[in-house]
Amino acid sequence: MHEIIRRLDESRAAARLGGGQRRIDAQHAKGKLSARERIELLLDEGSFEEWDMFKEHRCTDFGMADAEKIPGDGVVTGYGTVNGRLVFVFSQDFTVFGGSLSETHAQKICKVMDHALKVGAPVIGLNDSGGARIQEGVDSLGGYADVFQRNVMASGVIPQISMIMGPCAGGAVYSPSMTDFIFMVKDSSYMFVTGPEVVKTVTHEEVTAEELGGAVTHTSKSGVADLAFENDVEALGMLRRFIDFLPLSNREKAPVRPTTDLADRMDESLDTLVPSNPNQPYDMKELITKVVDEGDFFELQPDYAKNIVIGFGRMEGQTVGIVANQPLVLAGCLDIKSSIKAARFVRFCDAFNIPVVTFVDVPGFMPGTAQEYGGIIKHGAKLLYAYAECTVPKITVITRKAYGGAYDVMSSKHLRGDVNLAWPTAEIAVMGPKGAVEIIFREEKNDPEKIAKREAEYKEKFANPFVAAHRGFIDDVIMPHATRKRICRSLAMLRDKQLENPWRKHGNIPL
Repeated sequence: MHEIIRRLDESRAAARLGGGQRRIDAQHAKGKLSARERIELLLDEGSFEEWDMFKEHRCTDFGMADAEKIPGDGVVTGYGTVNGRLVFVFSQDFTVFGGSLSETHAQKICKVMDHALKVGAPVIGLNDSGGARIQEGVDSLGGYADVFQRNVMASGVIPQISMIMGPCAGGAVYSPSMTDFIFMVKDSSYMFVTGPEVVKTVTHEEVTAEELGGAVTHTSKSGVADLAFENDVEALGMLRRFIDFLPLSNREKAPVRPTTDLADRMDESLDTLVPSNPNQPYDMKELITKVVDEGDFFELQPDYAKNIVIGFGRMEGQTVGIVANQPLVLAGCLDIKSSIKAARFVRFCDAFNIPVVTFVDVPGFMPGTAQEYGGIIKHGAKLLYAYAECTVPKITVITRKAYGGAYDVMSSKHLRGDVNLAWPTAEIAVMGPKGAVEIIFREEKNDPEKIAKREAEYKEKFANPFVAAHRGFIDDVIMPHATRKRICRSLAMLRDKQLENPWRKHGNIPL
C-alpha cells in the first residue's frame, strides 16, 4: 500500500510539472502562464477537480516509442466553479510536445465536453498548441474531428468559450471558430489556417505571425475574435467576469445578480443626448451605460464593425443582450460586417434565453458597389433572419432615425418585437426627407424654394414617431430620461413569455 501511494505521489508530481521546470520557465519568460496556473486563476480557489491526470499517448512511430511519456499528454482537463457556478475546462500545456494534439489529448477534451453536455454546464478551452501531433498522422486528425463534432452538438445547448493564449494554427482553429466566443491575448496568441512560411511560399506575401493572425488582427480586421487582452492574468480575470453574464445551459434563464440600482431611476441627461441637428452624431454607448445596472456594460467586438454595438448588461439584475446602432461610425448604417456581427450575437442570446434590448438610430443599409458585390443583400438578411427567428423577450427603443428596410430589420414590431418604444426625436420613414422629396417631386428639384417647402412638409409628416404610433407599430412615445424604467417594467412583464416557432429540423439561414 505504501509503495502504491509513493508511486501515486510521484506520478502526480510528474504530471503537475508537465514538460519540466525549464520549459515552464521558458513560458514565463514569454510572459505566459503554465496550463495549471491558468486554471488556478480562472477557477474559484480549491474548486478544480482534475480528470485523466495519468493518461499517456500510445504512439510508437517516428521515435515516439523512445520519447518520454509525460502524464496528461499536453492537456489539463476537469471541472470546477467560477463564482460558485459549475464550468468544465481544458487547458493545453505548451511545455509538453508543444501542446500538440494527439489521439489521447483529444480523448481527454472530448470527455469533459461529453460530461458538460450531460449536466448542462459551459466548456472553457484555454488553447495553447502547436497543432496536430505530426507523428500520429491520421489519428491526430481524427482526434480533431471528434472535438469538432462535439462543438457542433454542444452549439446552442451549453455556452462554449475559447481563450487563445498561444499558437492556434491549421485544423486547430476550427474548434474555437465553432465556439460562441473567442478571446485572445495580445503579443502571445495567434490564429491562422496557414502560417507565414506557407503564405510566403504559395502567394509570395511577406507577413509576420502577428500581422497574419494576431490578437489585434482578429479583433479589428477579421472579426474572428471578440476581445483581446494585455496578458494572461487580465484575460482570465475578465473571463471570470464574462462568465457571470451567461446561463449554464439552454435549460436555464439568464442569471440574476442582486443590484442596488433602482429600476425606476431617471437620467435627465438623456433628454439632451440626441442633437437637434439630425446629421450630428452622438455616442450610443453613453445611452447604454446610463441605462444598464450600475453602468456595467460588457462590450464584445468593440474594434470591429464599430457602426454597431453589441454586448451584455443587466437590468434589475437580469442579464440582457444589447444591440445598438452607433451614429458615431458611418452614421450608424448597417453594412456587411455589422449585420453579421449583430446577427450572431442575437442568435446566441436567443439560444440561451437572454432577452434582447435594441437601440435604433439607423439611416439605412450602406450603399455602394463594394457592399453590393460583397453580398450585402444576403448578409443583411442574416440580421433580419436572426431577429425574426428570435423568441426571447425583445424590447426596442428608437432614439432617432429608423429608415427603410433597416427600420424593419432592427427588431421592429413586424418581426415580433414585444415592446417597441420611441423617443420624441424618432424619425420613422422610408428614407430621409431630402432624398424622399427629390424622388417624389423630381420635376421640382431645380426649384430650391419648392423643394425646401416639400422637405418641410415631409418632415412634418414623417420625421416623428407619430405615424408609426398611430398604426400601432410603436407601443409608446417616451421621454428619454424614463428609458431605464420603461425597459425594466417591460422585462418584468415579459418574464414568463412563451413563444415557439413551428417545428422544423432547422431553418436555412442565408449564409
